[in-house]
Amino acid sequence: MKAVVITTPGGPEVLKLQEVEDPVLKENEVLIKVEATALNRADTLQRQGKYPPPKGESDFPGLECSGVVQKVGNNVSRWKVGDQVCALLSGGGYAEKVAVPAGQVLPVPSGISLKDAASFPEVACTVWSTVFMTSKLSPGETFLIHGGSSGIGTFAIQMAKYLGIKVFVTAGSEEKLNACKELGADVGINYKTEDFVARVKEETGGKGVDVILDNIGGSYFQKNLESLAIDGRLFIIGFMGGVKTEANISLLLAKRLTVQGAGLRTRSLEKKAEIVSEVEKNVWPAIAQGKVKPVVYKYLPLSEAGEGHKLMETSAHIGKILLLA
Repeated sequence: MKAVVITTPGGPEVLKLQEVEDPVLKENEVLIKVEATALNRADTLQRQGKYPPPKGESDFPGLECSGVVQKVGNNVSRWKVGDQVCALLSGGGYAEKVAVPAGQVLPVPSGISLKDAASFPEVACTVWSTVFMTSKLSPGETFLIHGGSSGIGTFAIQMAKYLGIKVFVTAGSEEKLNACKELGADVGINYKTEDFVARVKEETGGKGVDVILDNIGGSYFQKNLESLAIDGRLFIIGFMGGVKTEANISLLLAKRLTVQGAGLRTRSLEKKAEIVSEVEKNVWPAIAQGKVKPVVYKYLPLSEAGEGHKLMETSAHIGKILLLA
């Protein structure tokens, strides 16, 4: 098969489409002929040598895919050859075929094309496991998403609105804020021209928001603490603003705040299967009802993975960038 290989750690130009060995199928796995895979920030970090795959997982990038089941392992009962599916991966999505543990495979959501289904597994599993399963964001609460126009952000806005939550977003341009509002965001804050802490306080009568989903990290840590309400929860999933900071942590006590962080890729097979099951139960119905839609910025062939990475690193996109195998 062909796969995108990271020839050496570096810039987008190190991604090359090459002939490689087919994946070896384990007894609890499903072999998928890939239709599409989606880009994630983690892929750009892996390309730079900063985020290696877990031991024993594929060295090729790609944390989600959609496609058709080509083969099933001896211990797999739910899936059969010919099924149209999408899947959460630990790696290997930038390829023509990928082997996936059966517990990380999902049916293509009703009403969604096979290729667009690749835009859902990673964002749905990330947002559902962090914001809903762990931080317990509930109907009637308020929610701030940093980077509202990202793949994670565009999904999180729609899912939160479906569940009756007031959504605040930050983004770096009026175009991105307008896109977020079209998806249902209630309050858009341009972080380049506004202080998001002041705006959150103004919009909540001084209370703050209940949950924040943050991919910025260090540079936003103190501001996030200031933006949270009593019993607020901050969930950190990225470090685009650095990993170090100095903060006044007295707010943690004064407001009974919870700060958490997690990555999806290194979780156990059992935990991933549990998250995938919860996503199918809670998110797939919202997609089937048309309340959560795929937001795809661009489709590129697998051979242009490097162009996709260049685009992602400009942050000019809104939603997901997909590679078609």
